[in-house]
Amino acid sequence: MRNYSVAALILAAALTTQGLCAIGPDIGRIKVASGIAMIVRGGQSIAAVPGLTLQKGDVLTTGKNGRIGATFYDNSRFAAGPNSRVVISEFLFDETSHDGKFVTQVDRGSLAVVSGQIAKKNKDAMRVRTPTALLGVRGTRFVVNVK
Repeated sequence: MRNYSVAALILAAALTTQGLCAIGPDIGRIKVASGIAMIVRGGQSIAAVPGLTLQKGDVLTTGKNGRIGATFYDNSRFAAGPNSRVVISEFLFDETSHDGKFVTQVDRGSLAVVSGQIAKKNKDAMRVRTPTALLGVRGTRFVVNVK
């Protein structure tokens, strides 16, 4: 038992070397989903339902009548509209210092965002990529629409 505790401490120290750590693979949750709404994870499609946890690398996809609303551990909120494809490329968040990094890619559709603690702490820490631009999040609320 004691060896496991020491190993856990060593692992935690290694993960926080740069001050950023994600507690487990989960980074947020689906709060609302309607219509055709899926999460693609590891090549598998999962129906987006309230309570489903999100992980780095997940792809949020919606059909012509689909919508997904999600909240992340830094209190950022996303709302993906119909015919959207949004990739959660990177998410790191330190709950104590609020340091982190959040990178999202919007390939098509719309994404409304209310930024959380990551963007409040460092104005360069949250970015949204589109097929033609890289947006640095400076404000707290914005909408991206990719045709």
